[in-house]
Amino acid sequence: MALGTGYDAQGCFLARALEVVGERWTLLILRDCFYGVRHFSDLLAHLDVSRGVLTDRLDTLVDAGVLERHPAGRSVEYLLTEAGEDLWPTVFSLSRWGERHLTADHPGRIFGHAVCGTDIEDSGLCPRCGTVPTVRELDVRPAPGRNARRREDPVAIALRTRHRMLDPLP
Repeated sequence: MALGTGYDAQGCFLARALEVVGERWTLLILRDCFYGVRHFSDLLAHLDVSRGVLTDRLDTLVDAGVLERHPAGRSVEYLLTEAGEDLWPTVFSLSRWGERHLTADHPGRIFGHAVCGTDIEDSGLCPRCGTVPTVRELDVRPAPGRNARRREDPVAIALRTRHRMLDPLP
C-alpha cells in the first residue's frame, strides 16, 4: 500500500490542523510572526528558507485564515489573524519542550507578562496575576548566556532586546 501524502482521509481535527501547520518551516514562520516579523524579505533572511517554500507556506497560512496579507506601501505585511493568535500556546509549548529536552548551544527566550512585569512560567501562567496572558500581553527577551549560533540578520539583531510580542520589529 502506498504511503499517503496528506491527512485527508483522517477523521481527526489534529490531522486537519496538521494540514495547515504541519509542514516543515510553518511553525518557524508563525514563531517569527509572533515576534513581530511582518515582511517576506525579513522572514526569508531570518529563516534561511527558499523563496518558493516561504511563498508556499505563507499562501497556505493565508488560505487557512491564519495570516492576512495587508498592503504596506509598495510591499505587503503578513499579520496573524485571531485564528493565528490562537496558535500561540502551541508554539510556546513546543518551544519550552525544546528548551527542556534538547541540547542547545544558545540561550532560550524569556517571556514576561507586560501588564505586571512578571516572567511567565513554562505552563504559560503568570505567577503574580494567576492568569495565562494572551500573546498580546507578553513581551520577550533573550535569556542570559552565550549564543554560539548568533546570527546577524536584521531580525536576529532586533530580537536581542526586549520587545512586545506582535509589535513590528524595528
